[in-house]
Amino acid sequence: MADRASLSSMLARSQSDLPAKKMKDSRLEVHLPLGSEPQLREKYLTFHNTVRFGRILEDLDSLAVLISYSHTYNPALQRSPLSIVTALVDKIDMRQHIIYPDCDIKFTGHVSWVGKTSIEAKMHMSQFQDGAYAPILDATFVMVARDPQNKRAAFVNPLVAEGPEEEKLLQEGEANKLRRVELSTASLLKVAPTDEERKIVHSLFLNTLDSNTVSFRSRLLPPNSVWMEDAKLKGLEICHPQERNIFNRIFGGFLMRKAYELGWANACSYAGRRPTLVAVDDILFQKPVEIGSLLLLSSQVCYTQDQYIQVRVHSEVFDPLTRQHSTTNIFHYTFASEAEVPHIVPKTYGESMLYLDGKRHFNQTVHP
Repeated sequence: MADRASLSSMLARSQSDLPAKKMKDSRLEVHLPLGSEPQLREKYLTFHNTVRFGRILEDLDSLAVLISYSHTYNPALQRSPLSIVTALVDKIDMRQHIIYPDCDIKFTGHVSWVGKTSIEAKMHMSQFQDGAYAPILDATFVMVARDPQNKRAAFVNPLVAEGPEEEKLLQEGEANKLRRVELSTASLLKVAPTDEERKIVHSLFLNTLDSNTVSFRSRLLPPNSVWMEDAKLKGLEICHPQERNIFNRIFGGFLMRKAYELGWANACSYAGRRPTLVAVDDILFQKPVEIGSLLLLSSQVCYTQDQYIQVRVHSEVFDPLTRQHSTTNIFHYTFASEAEVPHIVPKTYGESMLYLDGKRHFNQTVHP
């Protein structure tokens, strides 16, 4: 990091000082030869002979970083002065739920929108089947550029569109930004639920009252239901140097893999069978994770509907010396089971807010 500090003089003082780039300047295609190079499969294989989706998340994160560096590439410089980190996984939509472990995979992607210091990267993953590549997923990541020591924001090259298709992508990127701002201001951590949401919470409460005692404190679990407090699964990771990135912090893809695997295990336990991933939504990176940290992961089934399970994973670092807990990430996953799952029922007001938050994320991914 001390060596990178000398690169600060190469940073642009404003975005207007940087040349505009085109989408084709950052367009990349990367192949993962699981079919043609069997020795690679071991790293990606599950015990059910499918592909570990957590590994795919790691690859998508690495590709988003590479796409961003391609956009900001300056041939006059030997090294980039920018530190590019993942700020948000806006959305991952699954177009096919089975990823085969013995067929080649292709990743493609490019920058689709930029702010002054942020970059939106759109990526697509396909797999070679029956003589052609079939689409597997679409992903949108938001990256941010920082100074060489990752202490403050840095400017990135502006983006110009070529043709109506690229112009549409730019407009979608701007709409995505406005949507994120709107969702942030409407967060249940900041504002009260809507009238409709308040009625939902009250209805859930009434459904759990014991009609024999007529007491606010006497609660009964409705049939085919599970208390939210009984649908948790927790994990702990000691963050070793093996998982570090070039900035000597823990690689974001590693955090996504660990959170996904815990969330999947919780959904599997809840449904009583192996679920499939429907979507990944709104993964927020709030704080970097330092090497040596104790990373606490807590997954919670927070909303269910028919065969769908909405899981929220909260990650935080714990400092054993100060006894302080600091949130680093929040992850949202939508899974589907082969059969209808029990209803999740909140008991406290805080759990009711988690329920409403899960419902909002579910509606964004399954019923946008």
